[in-house]
Order: sequence, then C-alpha cells, then structure tokens
Amino acid sequence: MIHGSTEAAAGSATLARVLYIDDDPGLARLVRRALGARGYAVEHAASGDAGLARLLSGGIDVVALDHHMPEQTGLDVLPAIRALPDAPPVIYVTGSEDSRVAVAALKAGAVDYVWKDVRGQFRELLGEAIDTALRQEALRRDKERAEAEVREARDRAVMLLREVNHRVANSLALVAALTHMQTHAVSDPAAKAALEEMQARISAIAGIHRRLYTSDDVEAVELDAYLASLVEELQVSMKAAGRDHVIRLRADPVRLATDKAVSVGVVVTELVTNAYKYAYPHGAVGEIRVELRRQSADALELAVEDDGIGWTGEGRPRGTGLGSRITRAMATNLRSALCYASDRVGTRAVLQFQV
Repeated sequence: MIHGSTEAAAGSATLARVLYIDDDPGLARLVRRALGARGYAVEHAASGDAGLARLLSGGIDVVALDHHMPEQTGLDVLPAIRALPDAPPVIYVTGSEDSRVAVAALKAGAVDYVWKDVRGQFRELLGEAIDTALRQEALRRDKERAEAEVREARDRAVMLLREVNHRVANSLALVAALTHMQTHAVSDPAAKAALEEMQARISAIAGIHRRLYTSDDVEAVELDAYLASLVEELQVSMKAAGRDHVIRLRADPVRLATDKAVSVGVVVTELVTNAYKYAYPHGAVGEIRVELRRQSADALELAVEDDGIGWTGEGRPRGTGLGSRITRAMATNLRSALCYASDRVGTRAVLQFQV
C-alpha cells in the first residue's frame, strides 16, 4: 500500500518528492515528519512491489530503500529500480552491521547508504544524503544536457561541412568539364596538353571532396581508397588522350587528414602524368606503379615508378617545369621533399612524410 503525504498535498509543486520504501509504517511516519521539515514531499511504500508500482507512475526524485522487508530485501528490489527508464537515485537504508550489505548496495547502483541507529539519528543523516543525492543528480542531468547540446552542434557542423564538400566537388567537376570542353576547342598541341593536365589536377582535388561528403568522417580520408579511384580516373583520362600505359597501385590502409590527402593526390597526379608523357618512347607500352606504404605508426612512404628511360631529378625538366614546381609545393605542404632513386632502371620518385 502507498500512503500519500498531507504535507505534499499542501506544499508547492516544485518540492522534491521522496519515496520511502519500508515495511514499518511507524518509522515511515517519523521519516516523513523529519524530511518534511527539510522541505521534501514524502510518500511511503510498504513493500518493494508497491514501491516499483509507484515509481512507474513517475514524479519521484529520489528513493530511500530499506534493506529488511518481508519476503525480499532491498538488494532484491534495487536492481529492478535501477532498470527503470530514467530511474531516480537510490539511498540504501540498513540496520545491518554487516558492511558487506552496504558494499553490495553500492555495487548494485545505490548512490549512498545510511545506517539505522537505535536513537533515530539516521533520519537526519538520511536528509543529508538526500540533499547530496539531489545535488549530484542535478549536476549529472546538467552535464548530460550540455553534452547533448554539444553533440547536436557537432552534428549540425558535420552536416553543413558535408554539404559544403558536396557543393565544392560538384563545382570542381563542372570546372573540369569546362576545361575538357576547352581542350577540344583549341588546336595548339601545347595548349591542349596544358588543359589536359589542369583537368587532371582539378579532378584530383574534386575526388577528395567526393570522399568527404560520402564519408562519416569529414576530417580524414581513406587514402588507399581515394588513390584507387584517382588512379582509375588518370588511366581513363590518359588512355583517352592516346597514352595507353597500365597503372598498378599497391596501398596500405591509411587514414589521412584532408589537407594532407589533397597534397598527396596532386603529387600522384603530377608524377603519373609525367610518367605517361616522358617515361616511355613514343609507341612503347610500359607500366607505371604507385605504392603507398606505412613505414611506422606515424610515417608513410609514397613512391611512383616506371621502367622507362629514367630521370634522377637532376638537370632541366622536360616541358614547362610547372609540374615540378607544383610537386615541390605539395611536398612542402607535407613537410617533406621528393627524392629520386639513381641506382635503378627507369624512374622512382619517393616522398616520405608524417601522418
């Protein structure tokens, strides 16, 4: 049976409401009087089942649960209370001198415990424990609200950033398409080649933004998957331009920050494009290999190589030299420098950088 409190009926609706679960009605009256004097509205439940039924109705801010009750103990009731949705904090009340009872109650989810004493001082201690439990509960709820607001703000920012990446990718794709159209509109071979290279650079950067707006993480890119799509686009583009070489990619699984991934993509685009243009004599078919290898937990090595006529990075570059300047700039962004192997057939360009 649950007994209503006359103090609660007359008090303010803003009073914290305490449910005291104990089979002793006389002690319950004393507890109601002591807690009522502290400004609490108190209800009494004479059994664990009655207490659970009252809690299901809602409106209880804190529970004081007695240990000794007929047919069950507070330790039997406590897990059921904690399992309720939005369960209030529970203060365990026990007259047992066995400290293991209090330890078991705390392990089961009670926020505090109070010892019953023969002089009845536990009622004052219970009031203090309820004061503390309500303050802690208020802090916990404030913390949860603040964390929820932070999560919502972060989710909104991620959504907006994903939309920005979507629009940037679409805009870059449009610029690449316009560049492609311009390529067909010019007849000068040098101008046509320059426009084709510019289209490849734009597509490399657009690929990063496509990865970002289709990913759950807008701050980093799966570099191996990005390079796979980039290599495929380069091969299709170069084949359409009459340069038919096979590109083989071997890449370790790596997540890389967006700004670094953009630099890596541009470097790969420049080196692969140069290999297509200069590695093999006209009419010869060869292979171009791109390798991304993790050297350590925070270090990567990127290599682009071929089996062509060879280039060691020394001397005057063929063409305008723009590709070499772009590559050096991207390597600087990665706080590194491009190195060329000199003890092999063909060209091997290596870039080592930190994740």
